[in-house]
Amino acid sequence: MRREDDFQERRKHIANLSDEELYTRFWELTEQVVNPLLELGRKNTSPSVERSVLLRMGISSLETKPIVEGCMDRGLMGKGAGHVVYKLAKAKNISIREAGTLLASGKAWDEAVALFK
Repeated sequence: MRREDDFQERRKHIANLSDEELYTRFWELTEQVVNPLLELGRKNTSPSVERSVLLRMGISSLETKPIVEGCMDRGLMGKGAGHVVYKLAKAKNISIREAGTLLASGKAWDEAVALFK
């Protein structure tokens, strides 16, 4: 079976757009696709999902529980525990592993919370 070439017909609605307009249109459409996924992630996470993410980031299994509990206690679960560790690491210019160790030991939580305000 051979598909009929209808490219010219399908591109009529964007044919007169400049490169800049195409670029803008691309990112608008991308946002429409990604935003519902982000919203699902914010609303449907769980401690086990967040611990799993942290494990894949190189955080030890013993440290994941206090990090996730710290995120829940501070209302950061919707941001994602991995995101919290990542942002703290970038803000302090340290490794993700070091940031995870800090949070697991109960340190730097005020700074982590401040990063999301």
